[in-house]
Amino acid sequence: MTAGERGLVLVVEDDRAIADLVTLYLRREGYGVRVEVDGRQALAAVREARPVAVVLDIGLPVLDGIEVCRALRAADDWTPVLFVTARDDEVDRVLGLELGGDDYLTKPFSPRELVARLRSVLRRAGGPAPAEALRVGGVRLEPATRRVWAGEQEVALTPTEFDLLAHLMRRPGQVFERAQLLSAVWGYAVAAGTRTVDVHIGQLRAKLGAHLPIRTVRGVGYAVERP
Repeated sequence: MTAGERGLVLVVEDDRAIADLVTLYLRREGYGVRVEVDGRQALAAVREARPVAVVLDIGLPVLDGIEVCRALRAADDWTPVLFVTARDDEVDRVLGLELGGDDYLTKPFSPRELVARLRSVLRRAGGPAPAEALRVGGVRLEPATRRVWAGEQEVALTPTEFDLLAHLMRRPGQVFERAQLLSAVWGYAVAAGTRTVDVHIGQLRAKLGAHLPIRTVRGVGYAVERP
């Protein structure tokens, strides 16, 4: 196992055919790949190998993907997570994102789409950013260090939450449609993905509280407002 020129991706998938296909496409893109087949092994692999991202199936033996992500975030490990699920069940997807997942795909999926989604997740996690700090209301965001404070308290955000917040804070008062946010932050825009935006907005509201009101414009999208 080698890290690859773009870093090591941990693929946690108990279906060998899917794992082999994902591995093939990731290696073509220059990623190293390590495969684990159950959740407990996945947690140990994250601690040992320090991957740049985790492609995480929800329906795993021993410990399912939701519990793996829960354990990582509880340990303050914010390695980007791309969920994969065989169940077209919105509850699973929403729960996964609320736990700190960065994106999701439903089986069957195109391996090319998985690679594209992974690139977007990694871009959000460590892409170039302007150095100038952003301040709106009681929230300060530092793009260069990817750190956020609500009042005097530093707030831990996932890479996706951070980029969504930064996009909104750069234009306080401007209303962004959900499709615009998907395109700008996630790198794609499809109607089925708009619920993803709603979940991440809910997470930002929970973490930032009254320090930064995020207004819902019914039937349109969202805007941050100065308190």
